[in-house]
Amino acid sequence: MTDHILIERPEAFPGVFVIRLNRPEKKNAITSDMYRKMVMALHEAGHDSSIRAVVFLGSEGCFSAGNDMGDFLTYAMSGTKEPPAAVDFLKVLASFGKPLVSGVDGLAIGIGTTLHLHCDLTVASTRSQFRTPFTDLALVPEAASSLLVPRIMGHQRAFAMLAVGKPFSAEQAQAAGLIWDVVEPQQLEAETLALAASIAAKPVNAVRIARNLVRGDAEEVLTRIDAEMVHFEAQLRSQEARAAFEAFMKR
Repeated sequence: MTDHILIERPEAFPGVFVIRLNRPEKKNAITSDMYRKMVMALHEAGHDSSIRAVVFLGSEGCFSAGNDMGDFLTYAMSGTKEPPAAVDFLKVLASFGKPLVSGVDGLAIGIGTTLHLHCDLTVASTRSQFRTPFTDLALVPEAASSLLVPRIMGHQRAFAMLAVGKPFSAEQAQAAGLIWDVVEPQQLEAETLALAASIAAKPVNAVRIARNLVRGDAEEVLTRIDAEMVHFEAQLRSQEARAAFEAFMKR
């Protein structure tokens, strides 16, 4: 069975720890098992003093199509009171203590977009597209995006992204402050890893303090993740969401 989450420690980039989404046949749609593996990977990187920066990467032409719809539909119909596995991942991500860098090539849908809100630097290829079609699926924003996106983009662009589901090109995402840099697809991975390595080479404590000052208190973000999830879970179990999911699965 293919491992849908790959962990890499590239020798050419000391101090860098890579978490790679590796489900290209499903456009890197994220399952509960994948979330759990990413949580374990973040814990591993967080406790390893030799790791100074963590990088998220996807596949060629696709970062992630978001949550796996079949997985989500199964969760919604199960009646469980346990929160989705994505919640634990998001909380670990939001409170992670080391620099986070991400590289996006192609599609970045749903959490494939909102994951980068918790990264310190994101590089995207020219063919990338960021989109959060929450309301199209009768769902609501998650990952504290309702807090972070308006801060980054302002109300109008945040509403366009989160409530209307408008796609943002790499250039639009950069202009809005969502990402750091835009490069050609063939340069994406090398540029992302080099950026992470440049951070890893800096004095650790100075970077940690600077990062904490820039990011501020994580508690507000964690509180918003919880507040969003109350609405998200209610909508996930709603009839309109079930109808939207079933229509999506029939495409």
